[in-house]
Amino acid sequence: MENLKGACIIGQSGGPTSVINASAQGVIQAALASPQITRVLGAAHGIKGVLADQLYDMGQEDPRELDLLQFTPSSALGSCRYKLADPDVDDTDYKRILEIFKKYDVRYFFYNGGNDSMDTCNKISKYMQRVGYPCNIMGVPKTIDNDLSGTDHCPGYGSAAKYIATSCMELYQDARVYDTGTVVIVEIMGRHAGWLAGAAGLASWAGSGPDLVYLPEVDFDMEAFVADVKRIYEATGNCLVAVSEGIHYADGTFVSEAKTSATDGFGHAQLGGLAVMLADVIKQRMGVKVRGIELSLLQRCGAHLASATDVQEAYLVGKAAVEAAVSGTTDHMVGLDCIRNESGYHCQTKLVPLTQAANTERKVPRDWINEAGNGIQQGFVDYALPLIQGELTRPQENSLPRFAKLKKVLTTD
Repeated sequence: MENLKGACIIGQSGGPTSVINASAQGVIQAALASPQITRVLGAAHGIKGVLADQLYDMGQEDPRELDLLQFTPSSALGSCRYKLADPDVDDTDYKRILEIFKKYDVRYFFYNGGNDSMDTCNKISKYMQRVGYPCNIMGVPKTIDNDLSGTDHCPGYGSAAKYIATSCMELYQDARVYDTGTVVIVEIMGRHAGWLAGAAGLASWAGSGPDLVYLPEVDFDMEAFVADVKRIYEATGNCLVAVSEGIHYADGTFVSEAKTSATDGFGHAQLGGLAVMLADVIKQRMGVKVRGIELSLLQRCGAHLASATDVQEAYLVGKAAVEAAVSGTTDHMVGLDCIRNESGYHCQTKLVPLTQAANTERKVPRDWINEAGNGIQQGFVDYALPLIQGELTRPQENSLPRFAKLKKVLTTD
């Protein structure tokens, strides 16, 4: 551990969330207030901005606009999906990063993102240690997928879960207005972990949500799926289904990659999204009215339904990353350590080695999914419910949201 004095860079990477900017706000405001950090720079589009020497001088931003970041969805500094090579194979990018760090006397680096971002953070950290360049490097977690290891949950998940549960409750009401039956299939993000699709089960727990919920932690069986839908439809006249985009067959093949039974005029199989594909299967097998709905980007940018708990914790991890770094900590990610018991929900930060955060993926425990694999258990509800709590009073102009408007002044030296 080493106490340093110099500039810092904050970057954002990967898919945005409705609260990632709250973490950026936590980093920026804590860094601006630290006597050990001489300058706060924001990387344009994550690590690509560092490589391109496109850095914003955050000290020139209006403090009032920085305060609005907690209410602003997406990545205010810009994001990227850029995979650094293994430095033992190709160290070109790392040499360039070191060049930029030296140019601006960067002694602190904060990277805000999910699994791939923590991998980037980990690689840079290990490289700087190898070449002997003093720089305290910290990961700041975010991902709606909620699959980062070493933390109870990830900032961004609670708000996405709240959006999904709320949307499913609203769809439940809408799907039952006619005297003719309807099957509605909702496709939810999450290729390898079912945390997001599981959130739809919160709506079911509340009494007006999906009848069936399918997560990628359990192998999918098309015949069992059709039988489940038919059974519920015949009993109630309607069926609402939530499916994770990552559901797969026993051989590992994604269901969304399979060919639908429909063909075009030339006999070629038509490929579509998962919800559309499953809707087509149900329509052909059962001959009923079916709708396939993909929540898509809405579940990660719906800041109007953000959880106050999520926003507060997102800010907290950003602030904690700076506090740890200026105290001499490096090569770690800030995680959340939470207790859920009869006295309520309590959460505090902790430090997780970047190697652990970067190389493992956390999935929904099997015992939080019912035996049939088509719904969630109370354990999931007990885990997720505290994360969606609270509402924010959001600034508005003309009854529309007022988001942060950053000047993004590029530094020239």
